[in-house]
Amino acid sequence: MKLIGKALIAQGGGPTAVINQSMAGVIDEARKHDQITKIYGALRGVEGIINEEFIDLTQETSHNLEQVAHTPSSALFSTRVKPDENYCKSIFKVLKAHDIRYFFYIGGNDSADTVHIVSEQAKLDNYEFRAIHIPKTIDNDLLVNDHTPGYSSAARFVMQAFSGINLDMRALSGVYIGIVMGRNSGFLTASAAAAQNFPDDGPHLIYLPERPFIIEHFVADVQKVYLQHGYCVVSVSEGIKDPSGSPIIVSLLRDIEKDAHGNVTMSGTGALGDLLTQAVKEKLKISRVRSDTFGYIQRCFLGCVSDVDQKEAREAGENAVQFALSNSCDGSVTIHRVGDYVVEYRMTPLAELAGKTKHMPDDFINAAGNHVTNAFKDYLRPLLGSNLPSTNRLKAPKVPKILKVNT
Repeated sequence: MKLIGKALIAQGGGPTAVINQSMAGVIDEARKHDQITKIYGALRGVEGIINEEFIDLTQETSHNLEQVAHTPSSALFSTRVKPDENYCKSIFKVLKAHDIRYFFYIGGNDSADTVHIVSEQAKLDNYEFRAIHIPKTIDNDLLVNDHTPGYSSAARFVMQAFSGINLDMRALSGVYIGIVMGRNSGFLTASAAAAQNFPDDGPHLIYLPERPFIIEHFVADVQKVYLQHGYCVVSVSEGIKDPSGSPIIVSLLRDIEKDAHGNVTMSGTGALGDLLTQAVKEKLKISRVRSDTFGYIQRCFLGCVSDVDQKEAREAGENAVQFALSNSCDGSVTIHRVGDYVVEYRMTPLAELAGKTKHMPDDFINAAGNHVTNAFKDYLRPLLGSNLPSTNRLKAPKVPKILKVNT
């Protein structure tokens, strides 16, 4: 028996450059099936559901939908709200009133947890509908998935940013420290490694949350690279931790700000970059030391999108509808690498990834814990997409000296 009713789409968590591709994929595929009578969009995720802030996406033109699909950030807006049991009861009151039978929530591991809660509440209420999680996160930290939509485009931005930084630092010497998003997983920070076009290119050092960060070792690493090359480029995760497992950023902030999911806010301050910059200046007496905290800029940078990321985000949305219609269970769409380079989409039980975090595998991190391996570079390369810009150098030979030939 076909489940007939309306579909509801929502977006949660941090925006990405391709999250609207997944939304468009859901809408396009849902329009093909008459058992889905209407397609609604909830503004600001679960907050929009509670407040009945819906738009009728059934009436969106195909042309405009395609324009929005290629626009970064969350077209439906987003939320950081973490629903509890009472919140979920309010959600169901709205779902039933609007005859919502298909719920598609695009988000990361916290959003997957929300879908799981909603799904379990539906079972308790004997309300028949399908709750499907569609993966999204630039952190690439969803379990089961080989990678997640949003990561590849953010990684492409980080790679290109560090390519430009390499050129700057090589021209004028000095030390550069880039703080990249990554609370518990270092995938995005590690993507800076793709900027290494020549043997002496940076990032010469990469520090990830998966390995303890000891500032004395960091300074020694920088000194070694600087003496060898005359400059040093460093990629550092915002979530680096001391040997006890406490985030370095926590020791720097007087007032610890947390979101609804209990996560320490890391991207709103340049404190970590300032700390590392000051340590290098004081201990190595290098005058030109700079740091940047990438923050939100890496999530939705216009014009820096991986075509592979766009395609897979779209297909994830399309597959979500197909799974919802053909399976009598809720779950998460997951992406699996099955060839070089080929992916397939599967339906995974929500409990396998909801609220959980994937970390960088050990074989992706070098023995010293300050860079990545070729295995990671091989993993990353196809995700960055086509037409990547590359750097070049002058090849003209040096002219022999005349006046200072003996100096």
